[in-house]
Amino acid sequence: MQDLSELFGADGPLSRAMPGFVPRTSQLHMAERVADSLSQRGQLLVEAGTGTGKTFAYLVPALLCGGQVVVSTGTRTLQDQLFARDVPLLARVLGRGLRVALLKGRANYLCIERLTTQQGELGFDMPSSRGLLSRIEAWATTTGSGDLAEIPELSDGHPLRARITSTRDSCTGNKCPAFARCHVFEARRIAAESDLVVVNHHLLLADLALKEEGFGDLLPSADAVILDEAHQLPDLAAQFFGDSFGSRQIDLLLQDMRSSLTASGNGPRRVAVQQDRVQTALQALAVQVSVLLGAQSRMAWGEQSDGLDAASAALGDALAELAQHLQLLGDGDAVQQCAARAQALADTLEHITLAGPQDGARTLEQGNRGFSLQLLPFDVGPRFRAMVDARRCAWIFTSATLGVAGNFSHFANRLGLDAEVPSLRIESPFDYPRQALLYLPQGMPDPSSPQYLDAVIECAATLVEASGGGAFLLFTSHRALERAARALRERWGSDERATYKLLVQGESPRELLLRDFRADGGGVLLGTASFWEGVDVKGQALRLVVIDKLPFASPDDPLTRARVEHIRAQGGNPFNDHQLPEAALALQQGVGRLIRSEDDEGVVVICDPRLASRGYGRTLVASLPPMRRTRERAEVERFLQRLRPLSTGSLT
Repeated sequence: MQDLSELFGADGPLSRAMPGFVPRTSQLHMAERVADSLSQRGQLLVEAGTGTGKTFAYLVPALLCGGQVVVSTGTRTLQDQLFARDVPLLARVLGRGLRVALLKGRANYLCIERLTTQQGELGFDMPSSRGLLSRIEAWATTTGSGDLAEIPELSDGHPLRARITSTRDSCTGNKCPAFARCHVFEARRIAAESDLVVVNHHLLLADLALKEEGFGDLLPSADAVILDEAHQLPDLAAQFFGDSFGSRQIDLLLQDMRSSLTASGNGPRRVAVQQDRVQTALQALAVQVSVLLGAQSRMAWGEQSDGLDAASAALGDALAELAQHLQLLGDGDAVQQCAARAQALADTLEHITLAGPQDGARTLEQGNRGFSLQLLPFDVGPRFRAMVDARRCAWIFTSATLGVAGNFSHFANRLGLDAEVPSLRIESPFDYPRQALLYLPQGMPDPSSPQYLDAVIECAATLVEASGGGAFLLFTSHRALERAARALRERWGSDERATYKLLVQGESPRELLLRDFRADGGGVLLGTASFWEGVDVKGQALRLVVIDKLPFASPDDPLTRARVEHIRAQGGNPFNDHQLPEAALALQQGVGRLIRSEDDEGVVVICDPRLASRGYGRTLVASLPPMRRTRERAEVERFLQRLRPLSTGSLT
């Protein structure tokens, strides 16, 4: 491996090739520790504060180590950035001719077989999408990758997408007639032959937990796995290591079954009775879910749910009967695949229905596309640890937020990692005492008070007016966000003549909201959970971040409640062992939206009085960057007015 101090030095190749590159001792230190872990095939936890340059600090050693490296990210945005920008740039600078692959989940690739077998049905079922379907059919004959990102008008949520992609359940693997031309298989083949593979956590966990049959395991040949945005892993792992059953799975199964039977020459009439029974039982279960949920979108599925249990059992029986009849038909691989899927769904539903209190948290959810039942394990640590130990490669976990007040034990425990796993904490190089001010308003009501949200909105509005906009207002619930949006539109107007351009999560796609916010320079963006992290707005466009409440998970959240009960039953302290460290990590993410470069300045406002009045507030504050603190509004207004631009607009 080349000398890292030379590479990251003031006169090194990185500095020569990249205008604005600033040598940082902390970045070099991280790169050296990553390089050591790669050479020893060890484990390493790295919390690297914003501005460290952690991406280059792990990519440079990865590109130089001479082995195969898998880099996994938490978001598709970072995945695309690594593949399209960072890795090619560094490969050129380092003079390395590397084979690099971008690998996505199978839902991102066209399934040639499904498009072929369902063409007639798709045109009939979705008449409004016929133009888009024609565009896809023409594109399918020319595309090399099959990546649906090449069809920008086909959004992630478009119903046509699910009909022309495969799932692990629907894919017949090497038995598929189109297997030789399969885009998923080809993408995995290229990845297996590459020196560096860029994936995301969903795909990596699916590979670990489910073993994509017929496509090979992603990791056996890897010498190292580097996980960026690693703070997301524990919650994502719970989803993949649990069980999930959704009404959408039944809809897709029945669609595929009808297509497969028609293609075999028999037609769906052969199982019409069994199909009707499944649909009737599905509707009965949907009614039970709707009754239990009421106006809620998610709740715990407790033991007092006899009607739900009975409806679930009836649907499981109907699916098992359908599977049996399909097996008896013997109409080819596609029909038999549908039989296997029906039986697998019946088994999953039975497992969730019969699960005991110690098996995990059972939840119900309902949305625009149907309902789902889930069984989420309380503790994913033992299973994740077993999978890490089974693969003798280096494992590097990094994020801007892994620890609580410098302690990594909460993150390590949730993933089952050794308590003595090597770790490194790197402070942000930014001058927080100069660049940022932390304001804790005085006189705020208790968050449980009916007057609290009104007080938050008033506080935020007056500070936005002092700063001339350029603000993120971050909320811990959609209800609070919607109420704030209404109140601020009444105050500032809601048309083109409004005092401030109000950008509200849910009213436009996330990237469009951020683009408009950056361009306006004086906008006010209102967001909830997904805007607390992964949002990067540098410069004067963002100079104020207001957080409505400490981000403790709602006690009404079914998974939180179940985890609390489980920790208590094990003799632990739910607040200290889970709720407080999770809130600290989330708060770090929210506060981290403000200062993204050496030139940024601004104010973070945390309206929740508990940060100052409760003992645990010290732990939360100790987890934040070392900003200067104040409780005086006049000082905050002077700070903001100094940052206020003479005019807004086009600050990007």
